[in-house]
Formats: sequence, structure tokens, C-alpha cells
Amino acid sequence: MSSSDIVESALSEGRTKLLEHEALRLMELYGIKVADYGFAATPAEAGLVSEKIGYPVVVKVVSPDISHKTDVGGVILGLKSRDEVVQGCERIVKNVSERQPGARVTGFLVQKMMPPGLEVIIGATRDQVFGPVIMFGLGGIFVEVLRDVTFRVAPVSLQDALEMLGEIKASKILDGYRSQPPVDKKAIASMIVSLSKLMEENPYISSVDLNPVIAYSSGAVVVDARVIIGKAGVVNR
Repeated sequence: MSSSDIVESALSEGRTKLLEHEALRLMELYGIKVADYGFAATPAEAGLVSEKIGYPVVVKVVSPDISHKTDVGGVILGLKSRDEVVQGCERIVKNVSERQPGARVTGFLVQKMMPPGLEVIIGATRDQVFGPVIMFGLGGIFVEVLRDVTFRVAPVSLQDALEMLGEIKASKILDGYRSQPPVDKKAIASMIVSLSKLMEENPYISSVDLNPVIAYSSGAVVVDARVIIGKAGVVNR
């Protein structure tokens, strides 16, 4: 399935947001590395998927009606066996029914739990004047409180992306700090370039939020991807 097929299928269902596995698949189509994952329609199927991925895993609810999964108890971390995964999915269904009655549960995203690294955020939005604009910043408090981010108008070259990494106030953290080793800047920059290309080639995508991206001394991996869609050139907020 192509990127346009994924987006058009969601639009045909009247959705303004891709489901989690659709968003991750879209990233993969553009060469953006994501944590190993699988979609399961039932708890039993999730158990089978988890055995293929390997433990520990995270399980997340997949629903077109839920914006903040953690608020409804829709995420369970650190599951270490097939039985734990099945029970975790059943608990998620119970949590959702209690906290957001009427929300549709399409299924479950089973995802490899990644080891700790430096969390960064890469995003994009479709500005009505400038077109696709790409954003980079460190994750956690740096983006939530300090708003330590930088922007570029697409297209973004690899050199542009590397310059973005040096523009944030906390850029020295990327070079290693105390016990934290330097991260793979080229891997992060390549993701930025790929996201720029994705936005240029898919006019029905309004915004993308890759948060967190976990950066390591070798490579970087997307853990969560949020993709908002709409009419070409229209920004959905």
C-alpha cells in the first residue's frame, strides 16, 4: 500500500487522523526507522504478534475516537509474555469502556519497548503561506516548557537538517553530556530530510508529530507518530 493509499483510505472513512499503525507504516515507506510493531484486532491476536516481536513490548489502544491514549488507560508498558499481553489488552478494553464510553476500539498496537536514549521531537505542519514547515527539538521539558525548537521551510537538505540540530539552545546535549554518549546526528538529520519529502509529496497531510524519537550513538528510532490529514493545503488543528 502506497502513502497516498493510506491517506485516501482514511479520508474516505471521514477520518482526520491516521490510526497508529497507519502512521508508522507511512514513516516506513519514507525510510524512517520505527520501533518494531504489529497491529492486532483482538487480545488473542496481540499475544501472537508479541511473540514475533520479542519482549518486552508496549500495548496501545487503536481507536479513531481517542486522542490521548494515556488519559483513558489505553497504554500498558513493559509486558514480558504472551499472557501478559493478552491480559493487558483486556485491561485496556475495560479502561476505555469506563473512561470513554462509546469509543470504538479498532484493535491494539503491539510495539517493541525501546531501550533508553536521548528523546528528540521531529514535526511538520502545512503553513498556509509557506507550505510544509519542518521542526526539530529535544523532547521532554525542552519542548514542553522551554520551547527549544527550530524550523525550516521544505525542501530541507541534509546540510539544512544538520544545521537545525546545531540551532537549538541545548544542542550541546547532542554531543554527549556526563554519562550520555553523543548521538547519531546524521541519523536524526536523515529523518528530517525524509519527513520534508513526505510532506512535499503528500498534500493531504496537514501535520506530523514524531514524538518521541529516541536517538542513540548509532541510529534513531521513532516510537510514536501522529499524522493529521485533511483537504490539500488545509491545516487541521
